[in-house]
Amino acid sequence: MPLKLQYLLFLLIALPATAQRTAFRASEDSLTNLGNIMVNGRTSSERFQADSQFTRILVRALKIKNSFYYPFDSLENVSHLYAPDTTFRIFTWEIMVDDDNFRRHGAIQMRTPDGSLKLVPLIDRTKTIDDLMDTVTSNEYWIGNIYYKIVEKKFQGKPYYTLLGYDENDLSSTRKWIEVMTFDENQKPVFGGKYFTFQAGDPEDPKTAISRYMIEYKKGGTARVQYDPDMDLIILDHLESESNEPEKKYTLIPDGDYEGFRWVNGKWVHINKVFTYKLQDGQAPAPSPLKKQPHIGKEGG
Repeated sequence: MPLKLQYLLFLLIALPATAQRTAFRASEDSLTNLGNIMVNGRTSSERFQADSQFTRILVRALKIKNSFYYPFDSLENVSHLYAPDTTFRIFTWEIMVDDDNFRRHGAIQMRTPDGSLKLVPLIDRTKTIDDLMDTVTSNEYWIGNIYYKIVEKKFQGKPYYTLLGYDENDLSSTRKWIEVMTFDENQKPVFGGKYFTFQAGDPEDPKTAISRYMIEYKKGGTARVQYDPDMDLIILDHLESESNEPEKKYTLIPDGDYEGFRWVNGKWVHINKVFTYKLQDGQAPAPSPLKKQPHIGKEGG
């Protein structure tokens, strides 16, 4: 059932009581205010206190029956995305610990037949995972980032959800991520897997197995990782070092070329050059902006 139709049915059927509607709106107002403090609070204690309150109020709001269909449209500074098949949605957000450290939080809300809450917390363990690029993780060992796009693909009847996200990393660089999420037989999320392949002779071939793909680039840059539905490709900026030191990720900036990934037989196959000539900035095809781009700003697309 299309999401818009579900939302209309929700408004007409699921929330007949004025008190219930009022509870959602009051929670949303509080969450919006706290989200602003989480991002813009002057001190870490102020930001973390707001984060703690935000989490409690969000869980309390989600416990209201049929909360899955409440869109939280005014909630900014926190990403909240429905899967294309509307079987779940993901909340993710980021807290600045200090100028050089960030912590991510998140949760997956599953759609349930009776409208009850099924919530899977995402625990950021990025700092404790030795090999970020080749470790398959769970919700309890999550490589935290802020998701701004979910691409659903299928192979042999099974859905695969490709998550595009970013994190602020540190003072010098920002990272953007591509990883595939699936659900196991117990409906627990699994992040990562052998879903990325590179063709023979591809200069971008990492030469080692990877379970997710990531680009890291100069802080303040605008390197893009986007899904183009018309081309059915994930398109990303190719990066080069502005100081001829590619090992220093904080020197990497877009060079005008574009790489890509195409879904083929259950794998994202790398394309070294999406276009045969370099494009000027702004000429690359891009999806329409989200209605609200939570905490994405310059980094989100």
